[in-house]
Amino acid sequence: MSFRTLLLIVLLVPGLLLGGAAVAGWRFPVPALGREYVLRFVLAGEAVSIDLPDIAGPDDPALPLVVIDAGHGGRDPGAVGADAQGRKVQEKDITLALALALRDELLRSGRIRVALTRADDRILPLGHRPEIARQLEADLFVSIHADSAGTRDDVSGASIYTLSDAASSEAAARFAARENDADRLNGIAIDGQSEAVSAILVELSQQRTQEDALEFSGLVLREGGERLAFHPQPRRSAALAVLRAPDVPSVLFESGFVTNQLDRTRLTTPEGQGQYAAVLARAIRVYFARRSDATASGE
Repeated sequence: MSFRTLLLIVLLVPGLLLGGAAVAGWRFPVPALGREYVLRFVLAGEAVSIDLPDIAGPDDPALPLVVIDAGHGGRDPGAVGADAQGRKVQEKDITLALALALRDELLRSGRIRVALTRADDRILPLGHRPEIARQLEADLFVSIHADSAGTRDDVSGASIYTLSDAASSEAAARFAARENDADRLNGIAIDGQSEAVSAILVELSQQRTQEDALEFSGLVLREGGERLAFHPQPRRSAALAVLRAPDVPSVLFESGFVTNQLDRTRLTTPEGQGQYAAVLARAIRVYFARRSDATASGE
């Protein structure tokens, strides 16, 4: 048994079994499964000042909040292709159009709040994107992108990324190193504790958010199976910086390839963009319905 595994058992199991019994001077609350099971915490020391976007939708903080991230922007065009007339097609324009379409589709339901990391053609530091979701205490973060296959025009299809396990462990350690200056994490005093302890607590939170992200990615594939064209290997994982928030389920949706004619047509027409928005919105509604049911049943 590794040191990390043993330490995790020593720290968490007594609290879960005894309903918050004191262990080494700490009190561990029994987590309520569902949305509130995710560990929420404040990062101190290296916190950056970010202009948070407005939240659209009902003025009810009890309703779920989705942060939609349109990839690239400003002087960063992202992937670049050309249409049949030789006109430039840029990823940053596609992602913004899809983000706006998805926002409008979600707001029509009246039961989901939405915020955009960017609503116009501006550059946004990569690290600010997931941090916006964290500071807004979002329930889901969806980063929208498009891809390029270079000179090949036969590669096509959408895919969806979640954080890889290896990247999750590395990110947990990195967050823990910053977290040592904070005073509490989900009701547990951690001020001055070792990086090993902090890393375990952060990784526990991140494991839950990864499970939720995987569930959501499966819903996207299910809902879009007959409506969208997916890559032959549509479910992927990678060490992507925008997916590393430890307390917000996060996915990166690669909507297709700007270098493929069929994908490019879907991505640049109102009809095609509407299809993407409808599929993602349906998956989001089902995801939150499941979260609500799980919380109501006490699972």
